Amino acid sequence: MRTVRSRRTAATAALLAGAALLGGLATPGAALAASPTPSPAATDGEPPAPTEAGTSFRSATAVLPGQHATAQASTGDYLYWQFPADAGDQATVRATVTLPETSRRGAAATWRIDVYDGLRRRQACQYGSDSRTLAADARTVTLTCRLRTVRAWAEPWSNDPLPGAYFVRLTAASLPAADIGLPFDAALDVSAEDAGAAADVDGRLSQPLVQGASATVEPEGGWASGWWSARWLWTAGGAALAALAGIWGYTLTRGNGRPRGVPDRV
Repeated sequence: MRTVRSRRTAATAALLAGAALLGGLATPGAALAASPTPSPAATDGEPPAPTEAGTSFRSATAVLPGQHATAQASTGDYLYWQFPADAGDQATVRATVTLPETSRRGAAATWRIDVYDGLRRRQACQYGSDSRTLAADARTVTLTCRLRTVRAWAEPWSNDPLPGAYFVRLTAASLPAADIGLPFDAALDVSAEDAGAAADVDGRLSQPLVQGASATVEPEGGWASGWWSARWLWTAGGAALAALAGIWGYTLTRGNGRPRGVPDRV
């Protein structure tokens, strides 16, 4: 009897398993639920916007111009991002700090952003507010820094911005000790505009300054290279105008030749 009962139990279990398998194959919702849904960023072929920031220059998170980077941290932390800037770019960095509604702060705090080039030189802002004070009853503060135009080449002694990676550091410069460790949300937006032919120079770096970080950044169209620039057009145009002016001046000063009736030996 036990042998017959065990055989019946095994047959019943096999039938139930087969029915469950057939039901799962016949139900389209189960197959759709099992297959992962591709993210919009992967479908569009663009990298997703970063949702975290680094804690040093070497661990700075890479951000492309046009992306909206976000991060969550605690007051007192240093947040680092990096973005590429090529020759002729005029980059603008905008950082927003938002504290939760439940945050209880005892006093005002000063927040600031610092922008460094690939040589770790701090770049001054052409205009904008790179340091602002957040009142004790306020929740949001926005910092803006418009950099000078990136030059393709500069003298070694100058502090001109050069092509390569630029690092952004966000932190609370003046913070009461009782407010250290409070959570906050940070957002970073970077935009780059082309200054045009007015920013072209004769020289150019052999390699962009992108060393010193674990993640490398590069513009979407690659780094500008080669000897060609719009200055060649201005040089050629100026030479053509100078030649035309010389010909026109010659036609004005050469005269009409020898008057009629004058012998050749006179």
